[in-house]
Amino acid sequence: MENTQKYEFKSHDFAGLQHSLLGIKDQQSQMLETLIEWSRINSGSSNLSGLKVMEERITDAFASLGASVDFIQLEPTERLNHDGTVEAVENGRSILISKRPTANRRVLLTGHFDTVFPEDSDFQDVTWLGDNILNGPGVADMKGGILVMLHALMAFEASDQAENLGWEVLLSPEEETGSLASGPVLAERAKHAQIGLTYEPALADGTLAGARAGSGNWSLVVKGKAAHAGREFDLGRNAVVKLSQIIGELSDLTGGRPKLTVNPAVISGGVAPNIVPDQAFCRFNARVHEPDDAIWLQEKLAAIIAKHHGKDGFEVIMHGGINRPPKPITEAIGRLMEAVRACGAFNDIKVDYVATGGCCEGNNLAAAGLPNVDTLGVRGGKIHSADEFVCVDSLSERAALSATILYAFAKGYLDNVIDET
Repeated sequence: MENTQKYEFKSHDFAGLQHSLLGIKDQQSQMLETLIEWSRINSGSSNLSGLKVMEERITDAFASLGASVDFIQLEPTERLNHDGTVEAVENGRSILISKRPTANRRVLLTGHFDTVFPEDSDFQDVTWLGDNILNGPGVADMKGGILVMLHALMAFEASDQAENLGWEVLLSPEEETGSLASGPVLAERAKHAQIGLTYEPALADGTLAGARAGSGNWSLVVKGKAAHAGREFDLGRNAVVKLSQIIGELSDLTGGRPKLTVNPAVISGGVAPNIVPDQAFCRFNARVHEPDDAIWLQEKLAAIIAKHHGKDGFEVIMHGGINRPPKPITEAIGRLMEAVRACGAFNDIKVDYVATGGCCEGNNLAAAGLPNVDTLGVRGGKIHSADEFVCVDSLSERAALSATILYAFAKGYLDNVIDET
């Protein structure tokens, strides 16, 4: 949505923050040291012991803020196994850190402390790739973002506007698997805030995400009938062939609505070439850009399953759904984006936005009605790979940006964003 609201901040607007902003620069070395330490702690989404260690490190780091700390044990989620059985998957705990919850102005800062790298990953340590480029698990996505959040709050709490703002930090342990368990917690805490800030990494050049696609994940099991591939081929029901037909129909849904994509990604089936396979498995992802697209997609998927299930001796089981709705740019989000741009300009940081097919907790917050800006974390790139990197100077740079946003909100400069919610 086009937004005509413009903000222009002058030095006197942030007079009470200037000393704190200088203090952030002095914390750069400490931020880097902590980031290296945290990166070496494996906290893959399923590594509950590693997540517990990160819990302790994070709560210790945030202790200086004098805030309340609570842990929210997340409910188990379900996973469809290759044999068609549904398995319960245990999840960790969300961390909720809050201060002044009854203030007139309230902000929710969100992020996650899990990574995509499992406990047995080969990617466990940091490597310098240049004077300003550090490679390591979670350095950008998003242990660096948590440190940006922390030091922004430290600077803000030292300012003359601290008493005018209530804030909550909500950190999830399973964002990388889709926030299936933490989604309801995000929605609930969104009700208690007026704006949201999320700390996924920005692009390496500093560009932030604007509108975001919605996303869903599904698992699909096809059950047929095993038989000898030579002597009794006709008695078998080849689950791999049936799954291949279904995958073709899933793939054909791509482009059925503008920018909609369906990506069959993980496939398995069969045990030996001389046996007609009685089972086949697929996991697939879909991206949608409008709320109505999700309804259209669900109807198409249901029709595909109905077409094949129970026909010619095959059983077809599907599990999953849209877990993050699209995040369009509403009027309130547009105003907040422009305010963040102006806060960047005050710090000599150029803030631009680009629409993306990716999604994050900002989708969840927007779906709950909370205007938010995400990708306020460090500048970095190549996330979800062993080439993940952070631009080290962005630790203090982005902390200064967020401290300025918090100060502007506390002082009433963003009240027109609240008026639109």
